[in-house]
Amino acid sequence: MTAKEILLSLESRLKTDKVPDDAEGNFHFKLDGEGDFTIKLKNKKVTVKEGLIGEPTCEVKAKAKDYAALEMGDLNPQMAFMMGKIKISNLSEMMKFITYFRRIK
Repeated sequence: MTAKEILLSLESRLKTDKVPDDAEGNFHFKLDGEGDFTIKLKNKKVTVKEGLIGEPTCEVKAKAKDYAALEMGDLNPQMAFMMGKIKISNLSEMMKFITYFRRIK
């Protein structure tokens, strides 16, 4: 699966029962090799759009292949972060965000 395919799958992987009613955010993913994406969370819904839209509450930068490996379980998240393979501007926001989705594997 490509990084783009993984991001596009977020809409179908959202665990609405785990998302607080007031949860919202605007996440920018800058994936070298596959482009930029905006993930918007609001009203227990998530939308994925190509390009960077609005002001981000969190920004993620990585090579597309590293992000895909992370999501597929082939790259340890802590190691990727510590080694600079993935950069996250607001770690606490991202930690909440990832709990709202079912894992791919």
